[in-house]
Amino acid sequence: MRIHYLLLAALAVAGLAVADPQASSRAEQASSRNEARERPARGAPEAPDTDDVAQKAGAADVAAGADDDDKDAGRKSAKDREGDKDKDDEGEAAAPLSLTDTQQEAVGIRIDAPQPLAVAPVIEGYGTVLDPVLLLTDLGRLDSARAAASAASADAARQEGLYHGGVQASLKTLQLAQAQSVEAGAAARAAQAAFRAQWGPLASLGEAQRHALLAGLDRGERLLVRADVPGRHFGGELARDALLEVDGTHVTARVLGVLPRADAQSQSAGWLLEVLRAPVGLGPGAHTAVQLRAVSSRGLAVPATALVFEQGGAYVYRRTPGDKPNTYAYRAVAVRPRTRVGDAWLVEGLGANDQIVVQGAGVLWSLQGISGFSAAEEDHD
Repeated sequence: MRIHYLLLAALAVAGLAVADPQASSRAEQASSRNEARERPARGAPEAPDTDDVAQKAGAADVAAGADDDDKDAGRKSAKDREGDKDKDDEGEAAAPLSLTDTQQEAVGIRIDAPQPLAVAPVIEGYGTVLDPVLLLTDLGRLDSARAAASAASADAARQEGLYHGGVQASLKTLQLAQAQSVEAGAAARAAQAAFRAQWGPLASLGEAQRHALLAGLDRGERLLVRADVPGRHFGGELARDALLEVDGTHVTARVLGVLPRADAQSQSAGWLLEVLRAPVGLGPGAHTAVQLRAVSSRGLAVPATALVFEQGGAYVYRRTPGDKPNTYAYRAVAVRPRTRVGDAWLVEGLGANDQIVVQGAGVLWSLQGISGFSAAEEDHD
């Protein structure tokens, strides 16, 4: 009997469920939505907070601005350093050498004043009578090179006109003509330089003067003599007249100018002389004694050891009192050498009361090569 009542109750519950299936489904969906709200979906990123994003963006902008300021400051600092370096270099270039008394004595520097002098010294040398055949050969080579350059230039101009006019001229032919013109021009310039080095003042003679000289050489009335002074490499200013000693007699000659090319044997400076009335028997290859005379001049003489020659010319070191006690400053002063007198040079550009370095100029020159050197600040006594 009890089992009968239990079966009736179960059937009643089942009937209620079948009678309202939609209500049960709505209940299950509501339960699922509640569970989804309470539990976040797995793997889904959390939504960022708006306030946090704004704060981070502002911090990034501030950091970027700071980096830009640092870069600008770095660039300005680099420019400032470059400007300071340029100023330091200019200061070092303008600053003279400075030495103390002890350092001056240690490096062997000797000071003296230039000496007033009026001279017209005689320069002893020897002469060699030149072969006119060599002159004719060099002139022929020079004229031939000039003619070839002129012809090549004219041909290149003609080919260019034909090419641009479209008249039976190819680009290859034009380029070949231009290359030949360039090559011929270079050969002519080389021949001109070689002639000037060998014959010096003859390179500047006009056509009429050159023709008269060649005619006189051909008849034996004129001679060209190379005068060398052993141990001398600077030309200097000479008087127009010179003397040749031939068999105990003196033959006058005229100084034409300096010969740039040194003699292979004497390795010295040379001058080209012209003998207008050559004695009979004096011919090419003969050697004679020569007396050259420097131009009469008045000036200040300094020892040859005081001069330093460089690309800008000749200069000497002048000593003046330094900024500190017992120190001296040394500055390079440009001078113009006029003529040599024994072991001295007559120069222009100094005062009679100047104190110049007459011994040890090479030491000062070497010290100038040390950047920022100031011996007064590095006393090694």
